[in-house]
Amino acid sequence: KTGPQITYVRDFKAKVQYFRFWCQQLSLPQHIKITVARKTLFEDSFQQIMSFNAQDLRRRLWIIFSGEEGLDYGGVAREWFFLLSHEVLNPMYCLFEYAGKDNYCLQINPASYINPDHLKYFKFIGRFIAMALFHGKFIDTGFSLPFYKRILNKPLALKDLESIDPEFYNSLMWIKDNNIEECGLEMFFSVDKDILGEITTHELKPGGGDIQVTEENKEEYIKLVAEWRLSRGVEEQTQAFFEGFNEVLPQQYLQYFDAKELEVMLCGMQEIDLTDWQKNTIYRHYARNSKQIMWFWQFIKEMDNEKRMRLLQFVTGTSPATRSNGPQKFCIEKVGKENWLPRSHTCFNRLDLPPYKSYEQMKEKLMFAIEETEGFGQE
Repeated sequence: KTGPQITYVRDFKAKVQYFRFWCQQLSLPQHIKITVARKTLFEDSFQQIMSFNAQDLRRRLWIIFSGEEGLDYGGVAREWFFLLSHEVLNPMYCLFEYAGKDNYCLQINPASYINPDHLKYFKFIGRFIAMALFHGKFIDTGFSLPFYKRILNKPLALKDLESIDPEFYNSLMWIKDNNIEECGLEMFFSVDKDILGEITTHELKPGGGDIQVTEENKEEYIKLVAEWRLSRGVEEQTQAFFEGFNEVLPQQYLQYFDAKELEVMLCGMQEIDLTDWQKNTIYRHYARNSKQIMWFWQFIKEMDNEKRMRLLQFVTGTSPATRSNGPQKFCIEKVGKENWLPRSHTCFNRLDLPPYKSYEQMKEKLMFAIEETEGFGQE
């Protein structure tokens, strides 16, 4: 089976219904019983999920917490997915790590090999995440945008780096925009990597340690170093994750979603607090009572929660559910001409909003920017 073939559309609710229909087609009759103790949740769940034939994990789940036997009408399963995701994705286990200093999205930890069974655990986590999607349950925390794109089999681009390492991304953009030979920068096709305090040199291409980066070859360097930063030697772990994932839910069944929709499917859609959003918004070259700002908030008030979520994802790079606790500053800056599209700078939570002449024009441009193409207008 190759899964459903449908044209990409933005109607999220319709796509979720279609996906649920396909999951019902794949589901098997009867149920499977998973019994776990709260104190040994990770190990108990690992042992049982890996002991099942993967296709059996498509049956209805009957989750039992030891000593709390009762009927599971879905509530216990919801709690199990939430608690277990908190455990298995906890950076303390060294399987995953936070994507950055102020970025609480998760990515695979290149040092996971310190656990000799790490590949077995990644296969288990792949099965578990696929089960969450298949059974329509939410997890406690989310992944980095590039990781969602990997789940969807979508190619990674240079701009995907910005969401996990804005400093590194900005340094590559500087190299791209400046003459490095005039600046006297001496770089080679190699990078130093630090894993558990041990510094090793990785060549980006054969003999890269002796190949200097020049104006002529810097585009190749940027491409190779970005690919390295996005994968960073976690190919084995990624392969194990997808081996487990595809056994339960073949990736092609997700092909018509984008990364931000997948994040909402896994982490849920948080209700956006408009008052809090307005309170934590700062303005540059606009005043709070500028007509464009009044129009912007009118536009937000007229949106449903899903579209508000998409706008926040467009500007910040992640959904509210996966950002750190506490108020997030949001910035609207007056930039560009009235015929320009809005742009976002995800590392600054900043929206560049041109001085549009009418509410209808602003609404049209904002809708195009957040709806038409994934990642469009993001820097």
